[in-house]
Amino acid sequence: MPKGRLEAFTDGVMAIIITLMVLELREPAGGGLRDLLALWPVLISYVLSFAYVGIYWNNHHHMFQAVKVVSGRVLWANLHLLFWLSLLPFCAGWIALDGLARGPVGLFGFDLLMAAAAYFLLQGGLIRQQGREGLLARAVGADCKGRVSMWLYTAGVALAAVGWPKSAFGLLWLPALLWVVPDARIERVLGERERG
Repeated sequence: MPKGRLEAFTDGVMAIIITLMVLELREPAGGGLRDLLALWPVLISYVLSFAYVGIYWNNHHHMFQAVKVVSGRVLWANLHLLFWLSLLPFCAGWIALDGLARGPVGLFGFDLLMAAAAYFLLQGGLIRQQGREGLLARAVGADCKGRVSMWLYTAGVALAAVGWPKSAFGLLWLPALLWVVPDARIERVLGERERG
């Protein structure tokens, strides 16, 4: 089946996720800078959550440029990814309530780990659908960046579990920094196809 409905649905769901996250933001109690700074856990969890939704949206868009059609399995894999991303507003909201405590940061890291695993499964489903010689398989290769990200999320969850939630939260920024630049591998392969 054509990929257009999947892309449109994904765009809509991600827009709703971002909207829900911004609704978690509350005005400071007073008019001073100190009042605003008291909200730093809320603001920083919002920024990181927004960045991750943006990263997934951007890379999802790039990945689907290498795809013409999707299967029923791919539709379910995409919903699996959207499920985990849809929990980001809840996780960010819990950080907003309790700060960078062990439970909220651990859940946030676990949600990011599961979203990464879901993206990995979606990517794998698309590669299986196209075959090992398809554009996406050639572009992704061994996907070292994706694997490193999953290890970093796992380490972040472990750090939160053993009582170092601030270190864990800091570690959860690293994959975002790895992925903030759109995945150039797909653009490169698509460019080669157009030239050749």
